[in-house]
Amino acid sequence: MADDVFCMIINGEIPSTKVYEDDAVLAILDISQATRGHTLVMPKAHYSNILHCPPELVHRVYDVAQKIGQAAIVSMGATGVNILTNAGESAGQTVPHFHVHVLPRYDHENNGFEITMKDNKPDTLALPAIAEELRKNLKF
Repeated sequence: MADDVFCMIINGEIPSTKVYEDDAVLAILDISQATRGHTLVMPKAHYSNILHCPPELVHRVYDVAQKIGQAAIVSMGATGVNILTNAGESAGQTVPHFHVHVLPRYDHENNGFEITMKDNKPDTLALPAIAEELRKNLKF
């Protein structure tokens, strides 16, 4: 096991507020609370990000994230949920341990998640060439 903050939480070295726990997955409230109920769902085994985690465990983490999102809507009055992960520093990952953010959203807040393309226009992106590059390296 690595020594990142999530491994230390999983090992009980750092306190956390648990939302859910089983033999493979831990879900805790994010100490920063970007939105009310912001939860982090992670495998107990260390994997640096989603790209290195076995598919079965990725599915288990997302199963738990889905259930927490559903609970936020039923019990906390959320009207939507963002469920997302970051893979790598350039994607915004700050802790090198695979985790999923569950961010309940509320109608009275105007802070939804949006990805913008900046100056890229679809007609200048050479979409067929990009798709071909991706297809060449897909591995199933």
